Order: sequence, then C-alpha cells, then structure tokens
Amino acid sequence: MGPELRHLRYLIAVAENGNFTRAAEELRISQPTLSQQIKQLERVVGAQLLDRGGRGVRLTDAGEAYVHYARRALRDLAAADRAVLDVADLSRGHLRLAMTPTFTAYLIGPLVRAMHEKHPGITLDVREMAKDRMETSLLADEIDLGIAFAGPHLPGIGARALFTETLSLVVAATADPGADRAALPVRRLAERQLALLSSDFVTREHVDGYLAEHRVTPPVVVEANSVQAITEIVQRVPGLATVLPDAVTDDHPHLVPVALDPPLPARRVALLHRESGYRSAAARAFTALADELVRERGYAPA
Repeated sequence: MGPELRHLRYLIAVAENGNFTRAAEELRISQPTLSQQIKQLERVVGAQLLDRGGRGVRLTDAGEAYVHYARRALRDLAAADRAVLDVADLSRGHLRLAMTPTFTAYLIGPLVRAMHEKHPGITLDVREMAKDRMETSLLADEIDLGIAFAGPHLPGIGARALFTETLSLVVAATADPGADRAALPVRRLAERQLALLSSDFVTREHVDGYLAEHRVTPPVVVEANSVQAITEIVQRVPGLATVLPDAVTDDHPHLVPVALDPPLPARRVALLHRESGYRSAAARAFTALADELVRERGYAPA
C-alpha cells in the first residue's frame, strides 16, 4: 500500500513548522496521531524522512528529496481539481490574481468590473504583492496570473506584454487647470513641494533615479506607502504635487497629469503566468479582457 495524500500533507506541515505540536495544531489533529502517521509514511517509503533530535524537527536528506516531489504532486492534483471544475462556457470558475501595488490605483477596478460584467459566474481572489513574491507564488501554484513590470523573471515564469506605463507630475486640477497642455522642464521640479510614494515602491526608485540623473532635488514633504493616500493628499493639500503613472488620473477627475521635459523613462507592464501551469478558461478570459481594456483606455503598446 502506497502513501496517501494526507501523509504528504502531514509531512509538509511538519517540515514547514519544524515542530510536531505546531503542525498538529495547523492540521487540527492530535500530536500522537500526526507522529503515528509520519512513522507510517516512513515505513512505506523505507527511509527516515525526519530528524527528531536536537531542539526541533528537520528533514533528512531523504526527507528533502521526498518533500520536493510531494509538493509538486499536491500542486498537480490541485491543478487537476481546478481543471475538472473549469467550465469552458465561463458560467462558473475561479481566478487567483496578483498585482504590484501601483496597479491597484488604476487598473484593478476597471479589470474586475469588466470581468464581472462579462462573466459574473467567475469569482476572483485579488492580492497585492511585490514582483519577487508574485513569481514565487506563481511557481508554487498559489496564484494563476500576476500583473507586474517586465524585466528579468525567475525560470519557469512566462511574461505576456500588456502595455507601456508612462509617469508624469500629477497635480490637483484646481491648482493648475491648464497643466496637461504644456510640458514642465525638469529643473522646475526644484520649486515644487512633492508628496511621493515611500521607498517600498519600485515607482519611488524609478522617480529617484530620474531626479538624480537630472541633478534635481525637490523638497519631499510627504511620503506614504499607499497610492490612494498620495492621491488624496495631493488633491486636498494646496501646492503639493506627486509623480505617478498618468493612468491614475483617468478615474480621478480632480487630478491632472503634467508632462515633464525630458519625460521619465517609460516602463513595460506584463501579465505573468507559470509556463507549465494549467491555463483555465477564467485565466484565458481575463487575459483577453485585459488586452481589450488597455486598448480602450489608450495605453501605449508594450
């Protein structure tokens, strides 16, 4: 008799927690039952998988090799379950989507609205995360698709170009009603008080690099780790400006973009997926809707 799925889950839980007690609590079974099941698995496999000595529990060399394939097997079985439930007519389904924080300010709302209007039977799990974590989650089959900036990717990650994002100075419309008609020389930024995203954001690194290149040091009077906070502050505090993607102003009528001269370097945006992963009907439908939406909104091609 071979190992059962519960044996694989139990072994992975102990390996991840490094402790039988915590693993048993996570699995909601008793510690003696968990220990007995692991010993049963070791008898079936014919090798010791866990080193129970010392201060904690760790995988043996055989255990490391076994857990690698156990995780892969569980991922494949989860994909098989989704494939069975996947309905080609999109009357039902589920999509796990992640995106880097900047895109939640202007892209996620229109995309979810379009998806819900066209395919109301599809449920969505939307997460915000950094690109490196997103790629790791894709490889672990924890999400189906990700939206991030194009660039070097981990092996096994596929990238499909979506559009090119441009950044500009963004100000309150009441402060500069003609702002979108004339480019502002970069040296003039030294005269503007700025509210910028914190260094947690790739966008801030992009902005800092641009300012350093042109040797301009504007006074940064506000920093925030939320695009929503920045947009609220700029439209309510007289005299403040920020640097954000032009597209943020599409759904914020109280904000307008001001082109900079020279412009900030553009960034390519890509839809990420696991190359060997199962592509559900929901994922394919979302990809098509994303392409359609960026065309309708006039975003520059990637």
